[in-house]
Amino acid sequence: MAHDELPVQERDDLALERQVCFALSVASRSVVGAYRPVLEPLGLSHPQYLVMLALWGSRSLSLRQLAEQLRLEPATLSPLVKRLEAAGLVARARRADDVRTLDITLTERGAQLREQALAVPEEMMQRLGLDREELEQLHRLMTRLIAAVDDAEA
Repeated sequence: MAHDELPVQERDDLALERQVCFALSVASRSVVGAYRPVLEPLGLSHPQYLVMLALWGSRSLSLRQLAEQLRLEPATLSPLVKRLEAAGLVARARRADDVRTLDITLTERGAQLREQALAVPEEMMQRLGLDREELEQLHRLMTRLIAAVDDAEA
């Protein structure tokens, strides 16, 4: 009898291939790797692409707001933003009324890059061999998982 055919009570709950954390870790690395050649013509790394996605949705965000949206620490995000600024895609500026707040704003070039990026989702669907419905279902499950973890930590 194959391992998959064992009755539920005889399955090993500690088997590596049954672990959600392992599947998520491998999937994350694999998907990010699949984005690399798609984002290369845009001049973006995957983390930079996430920053740009957030800014394309808002045009301007404080570093703190951006960090919250991306679930990153500001100290982790800051070097990414500096590289995007050096590439001419974003501008950083302290607020006149509160110098502790650093605003990140799209430049014209950064806003225009969105047009090229419109092809990324379709290309990724083809690369991953998943249709829009499958990706939306996966996204819903991942969002539920994130919420469950957030609730467990609260």
